Amino acid sequence: MFSPVPMRQMRVVIMERDKRTVLQGLGKLGVMHLTHHSPGDKEEGSLLQPVDRTVERERCRALLARINDLRTHLAIPQETGDAAVPADVPATAEAPAIGQIEAQIAQYETTLASMDERQRVSQTRRGQLETVIEQLSSFKDIALPFESLDSFSFLHFAIGSLPGTQWDALEDRLPENVVLVPLPRAGDRRALMAVTSRTGRFALDTALRQSGFQPETVPASSGTPAAMLLAQSREEQQRLEESLRQVQLARVGLASSLASPLAHFERVLTAEQRMLEAEEQLPRTQLTALVTGWVPEDQAGSLTAQIREWTGGRCVVETTPADEIPPEQVPVLLRHSRLLRPFGMLVAGYGLPGYQEIKPTLFVALSYMLMFGMMFGDVGHGAVLMLVGILAIARGRSTKVKDVGTLLTLVGFSSAVFGVIYGSFFGLEWFHKYGLWHDPLEGNPLALMAAAIGMGVLIISMGLILNIANRIRRRDWVGAFLDSYGIVGAIFYWGVLYLLVRYASLRERGMLGLVIVLVIILPIIGWSLREPLRYALRRRKAGGGEKEKGGFFEAAMESVVEAFEAMLSYMANTISFVRLAAYAMSHAAVLMATFVMAREVEKIPTGGGFLRVLVIIGGNLIAIVLEGIIAGVQALRLEYYEFFSKFFTGSGEAYTPFSLADKPKGGE
Repeated sequence: MFSPVPMRQMRVVIMERDKRTVLQGLGKLGVMHLTHHSPGDKEEGSLLQPVDRTVERERCRALLARINDLRTHLAIPQETGDAAVPADVPATAEAPAIGQIEAQIAQYETTLASMDERQRVSQTRRGQLETVIEQLSSFKDIALPFESLDSFSFLHFAIGSLPGTQWDALEDRLPENVVLVPLPRAGDRRALMAVTSRTGRFALDTALRQSGFQPETVPASSGTPAAMLLAQSREEQQRLEESLRQVQLARVGLASSLASPLAHFERVLTAEQRMLEAEEQLPRTQLTALVTGWVPEDQAGSLTAQIREWTGGRCVVETTPADEIPPEQVPVLLRHSRLLRPFGMLVAGYGLPGYQEIKPTLFVALSYMLMFGMMFGDVGHGAVLMLVGILAIARGRSTKVKDVGTLLTLVGFSSAVFGVIYGSFFGLEWFHKYGLWHDPLEGNPLALMAAAIGMGVLIISMGLILNIANRIRRRDWVGAFLDSYGIVGAIFYWGVLYLLVRYASLRERGMLGLVIVLVIILPIIGWSLREPLRYALRRRKAGGGEKEKGGFFEAAMESVVEAFEAMLSYMANTISFVRLAAYAMSHAAVLMATFVMAREVEKIPTGGGFLRVLVIIGGNLIAIVLEGIIAGVQALRLEYYEFFSKFFTGSGEAYTPFSLADKPKGGE
């Protein structure tokens, strides 16, 4: 419960011809965290660097990008569901026929490009016809030979449109020898035909230009009336609309027919890409390859048997317990129960514990629930969070949604418990008398602050204990005793607290000076000796040979500075927990303000009672959402900065087993 899953390192020598078979098997099982093993001079034989598969990986990446483009253009949704190992990943040791996939994708792209071109041509022609139909609709009732208007000897014609707001201005500008014929046209522009004599065309053109006139060429053919041309254009427009509908149906059909093959190609290429990436981690000789990685200890035996089966016994398997390897090289796998899994997400947001560090999830769960409940104590609000959480658990389709539901249910339960303590139920005043303790705002604020600081002392003390335990597990004896948050730090912190509580009693008994020496002076001396002692131990281990960077004086100064920083941090971290009381009072203040407003609106003669109910409901909703978010963030901040900072480095490497599935089986 308190430690990461025990791991074993596996080193497997296999024949080069069995490499793909073994990698496929490992990828389907999803239990081995592969590590890159760099060949060294001490290796038996002459290990070569892993094969460079950059070209092949880039080819797979490019094909996946082309598949994604096809999906986008055809609006094919991405497949969803459980991330199981693809059933269509090749089961043989042969690489998939990437060339055939590439050719098939090229054929799909050609088909789609042909449809796109047909659609583009039809849309372009449709746009042209819309313009023609608009023009012909304006001029269909004019019985003039539009194709030969320029051949008149004595008349000049101007046909086009201008902004509707310029019509009156145009009439004022035109000379008397101009006939202005308005034509029907929808929209902001008005169609017109202007007729004047040949000698007056310059004056007409000037007036039209000043009015924003745009000339138009009327589609016409010899002997064909504009009305007939309009009918023909509309018939062609209908044919184009039908053609566009057919293209769209063809695209839908193509998308439907390609959904399955594209998904298959995607799975195959993704699996192949992962296979190539794994292959680049395997040192080799001319005939063999070396697979190195980590597996959970309880799966090492079965995996060894599987590898022997895959290779027909042509392998050498060597396993090493993680305790014999530097802990920073061991990946960390955390397995949580369903109740603790949401709090595991909070821990992972900060980082992972080292392999030899205590898993803090249980402590985070308890402290987070306590802090959240203290800041958000209300029976009704807690019940609402629990209801939302239960719905998320019941209806959620993904593990993450269910985990969030579990988190809401647990913190909602904590809120309800503190609501009973405070006597708060949606802020209703009649419920206050049932409270087991004080109301955060109207009760005893100093007692609430003392309780908040007491909770902070408890959480910080737990951090000190965990830090001491972690350092002992890592055999860091100097750190366990002399670290700022080690045994000496615990003596200082608890001693100062005892001194503050029992100051008067100790002074009366004449023990004040002795206690100050024991719990303040001696811990500060111990902190100051830590780095010089480590410096001396490093020098001794090195045999006094090569001189380290810095020296004894620098180490001593570093310890003094860290001792001073530790004293300040203990005080600041403890006081920081006062925010638990502050936000509890803030939560109560929001509810109090809600009922003050409700009493005021109730005085309104018409509908006052209804408005009162709306104000109470709205105020509670604001409190649940706003104060709930604030309480969640503040509790997480206290976890990260006041609790984790005492013992948790967050430097562990996540156990990420090689898998051909999106979600490995070896994880949570």
